[in-house]
Amino acid sequence: MKIPKRLQPLVDDGLVDEVLYQLMSGKEATVFVVKSQGRICCAKVYKESMKRSFKKAAQYNEGRKVRSTRRARAMEKGSKFGRKQQEDQWQNAEVDALFKLSKAGVRVPQPYGCYDGVLLMELIADEQGEVAPRLNDVSMSAEQAIEDHEQVMLYVQLMLCAGIVHGDLSEFNVLVDDYGPVIIDLPQAVDAAANNNAYSMLLRDVHNMTEYYGEFAPELLQTHYGEEMWALFEAGDLSPEVILTGQFEFDESAADVNTVMEEIKAAFDEEQERIERIRSANEPD
Repeated sequence: MKIPKRLQPLVDDGLVDEVLYQLMSGKEATVFVVKSQGRICCAKVYKESMKRSFKKAAQYNEGRKVRSTRRARAMEKGSKFGRKQQEDQWQNAEVDALFKLSKAGVRVPQPYGCYDGVLLMELIADEQGEVAPRLNDVSMSAEQAIEDHEQVMLYVQLMLCAGIVHGDLSEFNVLVDDYGPVIIDLPQAVDAAANNNAYSMLLRDVHNMTEYYGEFAPELLQTHYGEEMWALFEAGDLSPEVILTGQFEFDESAADVNTVMEEIKAAFDEEQERIERIRSANEPD
């Protein structure tokens, strides 16, 4: 195929041998299958902020550390240099998260490097070399759903132990190969300790995954892994060795009406975003 403009510098530098085909185009990036130094891998080309449709980016950027005070000031002012730094921060967040989570035992694509807004990483494929499907395209038995849900909850637990919340986890951001689920798409990953939205994002991540697997195994819908994990995390008792139960004892004291209304509104907004994700996923590239 014709070499995309953003990939041409990597071809010129010998980082990419050949561009084979476009795999998908999403809200924050377009992914190509390429040959790099003799191996087949993915090239994730991040879209510029003006073309990116990812909502509420400020919530995800909260708590991300900027080492240079000059860069921090520029980002606050929104200067051209500052916008460039924000783009670099957004892209590097995924690279950093992939390296960190791979080391923590979470199944994620192996990153090979990020070059001027293009992330080269492992292509998740089956034994026949076919690209692994997204979870939303996979049907399964109740037994398989329970097994895979348990595995994904373990990955979420390991992520939280590493100080990371995915922030946009759903059946559209999980691939399934011959060995099980693989977590993808992490540019919006947040610092669990530094981001005030981390708890609500964790609950949403767990809810999304439980809802999907619950279509095949309804008993999963009665579990509360998100609340259980966060309570242990806040108490300093969460570790990779902790065996979760999915059970959680809620406070039965009288509810604050305003808080309840806010939670209802948040749930509505999340459902609208979920519908939008489904619509975007079904749109042709």
